[in-house]
Amino acid sequence: MSEPARHPEIQPSVSDIRLVIAASSAGTVFEWYDFFIYGTLATLIGKAFFPADNQTLQLLLVWAGFAVGFGFRPLGAILFGYFGDKLGRKYTFLVTVTLMGIATAGVGLIPTAASIGLWAPAIVILLRILQGLALGGEYGGAAIYVSEHSAPDRRGYYTGFIQASVVGGFVLSIAVVVLSKLAFSEADFAAWAWRIPFLLSLALLAISLWMRLKLSESPVFVAMKEEGEIAGNPFTESFSYPGNKRRIFVALFGVTGILTTIWYTAFFSALSFLKGPMRMHATTAELVIGLTALVSMSFYVMVGHWSDRVGRKKPLVLGAAAALALLFPLFWGLGALANPGLARSASAAPVVVAGQQCHTDPFADLFGRKQSDCGKVLESLTASGVPYSVSNAPQLGVSAGGKPIEIATDWLGDGAARKKGLETALTAHGFDFGVQKPSALAIAGIAGILLVLGVLSALTYGSVAALLCEMFPTPIRYSSMSIPYHIGAGYLGGFLPLIASYINARTGDAYAGLWYTWAVVAFGLMVAIWGLKGGPPRDFADDAN
Repeated sequence: MSEPARHPEIQPSVSDIRLVIAASSAGTVFEWYDFFIYGTLATLIGKAFFPADNQTLQLLLVWAGFAVGFGFRPLGAILFGYFGDKLGRKYTFLVTVTLMGIATAGVGLIPTAASIGLWAPAIVILLRILQGLALGGEYGGAAIYVSEHSAPDRRGYYTGFIQASVVGGFVLSIAVVVLSKLAFSEADFAAWAWRIPFLLSLALLAISLWMRLKLSESPVFVAMKEEGEIAGNPFTESFSYPGNKRRIFVALFGVTGILTTIWYTAFFSALSFLKGPMRMHATTAELVIGLTALVSMSFYVMVGHWSDRVGRKKPLVLGAAAALALLFPLFWGLGALANPGLARSASAAPVVVAGQQCHTDPFADLFGRKQSDCGKVLESLTASGVPYSVSNAPQLGVSAGGKPIEIATDWLGDGAARKKGLETALTAHGFDFGVQKPSALAIAGIAGILLVLGVLSALTYGSVAALLCEMFPTPIRYSSMSIPYHIGAGYLGGFLPLIASYINARTGDAYAGLWYTWAVVAFGLMVAIWGLKGGPPRDFADDAN
């Protein structure tokens, strides 16, 4: 299977390239907006569709719904990768953006669980599955479409706009949520106006379709079709093509595993961390992370452009190594700036919980398991963002700074009363459970840290679209790059909020979930060093891969 030559007569003009980048990037922004708006509104989604007395369980159920969409991305990659390699790049990602827009708008129309019971979460999960299928075909289509319009020495720069567009979808989701909050009262937004960002996806879908319908098919695909190089079965050939199994392994762990865990940690985990255990004012946190993400979009284009000169491997390896060294210190810095009193209070009056079976079971209520009394106390402390240590004892007891805290009899059977009672008791020991509004200087520091996280993400993501396109042969490129990308992004990255939240809940440590990111990046770095070719960018060739 040889690479089809580009036909001079179908080489795109400068205006064509601009339209290709604009339409592909805009569609990618809108599609990722549709996918991320669910996570941005995670708290309200939980209250509407996943009601539970246990706040930790409710959050875990929301992130489980978030993860379901990611779980179906590989199936979407297989399905739409097949059509993309058989029927063309353009029409395939027209289908994916349409499916995404309709599924997202559907979430905004679902009655609450209070109205239709379990049908509400069931329909949410179904729509998340459709979103996952659509997203499985979107990224590969947009990345390949731009890449196949680009010369090797400009490919990183041009596809860098696609990488930045993923962040753009996140930024747009933040912006729409913040504007909606400003347009409506807090009560109205919580009651019904949170649905508006979902319904907006219909307008974004119309714009995206209008732009993408103006595009022509990829010149590389046209040349491949004219020369009879269309793959018979792109999925099976992705695993039978010589050397492709190794390339898929490297793309999965050495590329996608790194970029996706750093990306979700830098943006979603940071937002959840600030709004959750650090208790930072929600709108302030959203504005800071939205604005820094907006600035960060330029980093992806710059890294893509840089990779056109130094190669694709160097930025990825550099970013992964830096992330291993800086991940924990950066989040410690976020915590110290967002809620400095929490660390001081925990140091001055350390909380110790004693009892039997002293561990949490976050899914106990869901599966009908009995949570120990000590586990219930730990669960409430975790929900309040209070660090603690545990010791075994025959009787349940809680102390702060060595002074015992009386546990009321009604606490153990009522999660809300237990949480409120513990917070009231700990307030007397110096803990502050109010909404945190950091100073302007602290907010500047938080923004600086978030920008560093954005740089780490850009280093590991900015050149990846070009890298993955160059790793695989044209006739099976859509399938070959989409499968490992969406398995990695779908499972290693998509399940990150759920896994990290579970680790935090089990340990009571707001920083413990970062170990998941650290472990995936560490393994991926070893695979990248071993499996990626260095040197200048080049088109796929059997003797070079």
